[in-house]
Amino acid sequence: MESMLALVKNHRGPGLALESVPVPSAGAGDVVIRILKTAICGTDVHIYEWDEWAQRTLTVPLVAGHEFVGRIVELGDGVRGLEIGELVTGEGHIVCGHCRNCRAGRRHLCAHSVSIGATAPGAFAEYLALPAVNVWPADERIPLDTLAIFDPLGNAVHTALSFDLVGEDVLITGAGPVGCLAAAVVRHAGARHVVITDVNPTRLSIAEKMGVSLTVDVRTSSLAEAMAALGMDEGFDVGLEMSGNKDALRSMIAAMAHGGRIGLLGFLEGETPVELERVIFGGLTLKGIYGREMFETWYKMTAMVQSGLDVTPVITHHFAVTDYEEAFAIAHSGHSGKVILDWPAALAGEDGRLGGAS
Repeated sequence: MESMLALVKNHRGPGLALESVPVPSAGAGDVVIRILKTAICGTDVHIYEWDEWAQRTLTVPLVAGHEFVGRIVELGDGVRGLEIGELVTGEGHIVCGHCRNCRAGRRHLCAHSVSIGATAPGAFAEYLALPAVNVWPADERIPLDTLAIFDPLGNAVHTALSFDLVGEDVLITGAGPVGCLAAAVVRHAGARHVVITDVNPTRLSIAEKMGVSLTVDVRTSSLAEAMAALGMDEGFDVGLEMSGNKDALRSMIAAMAHGGRIGLLGFLEGETPVELERVIFGGLTLKGIYGREMFETWYKMTAMVQSGLDVTPVITHHFAVTDYEEAFAIAHSGHSGKVILDWPAALAGEDGRLGGAS
């Protein structure tokens, strides 16, 4: 059996291992993709560190990773509309297809989905087998680095486009990579003022490159000061909570205009005390968001990138996959945006368009 390199969580403890594992084959309805580039997600850092979430979620051994771009090298029986050699990325949530939401076309709300790189074999490997229905054909004109982060960009797009943004004042709490991507999206979609908060100077500096009106380091500045500087009298119309920080959510609720709408993407673990009086009397709408709409989000983000949305400032580091330990250290440090891992096919120039494409 052929073998390939993969980053494997092979034990119940911190770290990953670069190992040789069998190359997957394409079952009925599947494709096999040769991976060119992957990106490190916060989820991957949790898996690497083996935190409480990882301990209760993963079964080891498991190939990690879910943000990728590559080319199709094998088509399974029954696959239509895709071709060998086609450049693709893909949706990492594999749905059941049978529950009420799946049957109604609301696949992103499937209660029985599995996630590549967490509960199914992932993309940190030379090859990935994926259901053809999860594959997103990529525009060859889009840089490979950008395609490699379509998964987190989709999180930002899904959250942001849940609300009308034209002419609105938007508050984003959390300047991590998805928060920074959301800032670029809401600006591209027509928001008036975009304010982003964090306590990390590195990430706030990245946010400045994404077109925000103001960055706020909440250790030294307040939202009230930001609103005054922008001439805002009634609060924010839209809030995007990307930090997973309970204090950030509370500050967002306090800063919303009456009738404001809040999208909750950051993972708020455990109980989160909230002043519901403010929500009720302020007529606020809170919407929980997970993943991407399949596949309207993918269409929207492709169209925005094609029409000039630039997300490249959020990509700050590149490493060969053999240097994965250094890559994860940078991702964990907080002194980075998105970190890209280049796989052997990309390093060998086998894509045929590397060198100017990324």
